[in-house]
Amino acid sequence: MRFPERLRWLWLTLVVVILDRATKAWIESRPITFFPHVVIPNWFDIIYSKNPGIAFSFFSDSNGMTTRIILIVGSLLIIALIAWLLVAGRDASGVNAAGLALLLGGAAGNLTDRIVHGAVTDFLQVWLRFLHVALFNPWPTFNVADTAVTIGALLLIFDVVLHPGPAKQN
Repeated sequence: MRFPERLRWLWLTLVVVILDRATKAWIESRPITFFPHVVIPNWFDIIYSKNPGIAFSFFSDSNGMTTRIILIVGSLLIIALIAWLLVAGRDASGVNAAGLALLLGGAAGNLTDRIVHGAVTDFLQVWLRFLHVALFNPWPTFNVADTAVTIGALLLIFDVVLHPGPAKQN
């Protein structure tokens, strides 16, 4: 029995989930007086934040159980779709498989937080002072799972640009 080529990328999913959970556990174990922790002055801080919403804190004001259930079910559906794309995809590149594996790991990492804590733990804060923009300064707080989702999405976009589908014939 031969292991499908695309499934070989699941190691990346596992690495993302383990790194995400380990970093969040470390952050959650720090005393509150540890935060904010300046890593690179005026550029990068470690803070402690819980986001019950989704990206950029959308729906974070909705702390109700209904919102939490909708976000969990939505995450499960997205994870199922990404897993299906990873398993069922044919003739896709390694870049595509890596992108899907990163998306899967990031989604699973944040889903774990949502189920266990009711909110996602965020702790990485980057300041974009060089942009002189009031909007997103600092950049919204994120975590390892968010980073994996972003890199995965960029890899998928890169793959689509590099390997466009076959041209339709009339």
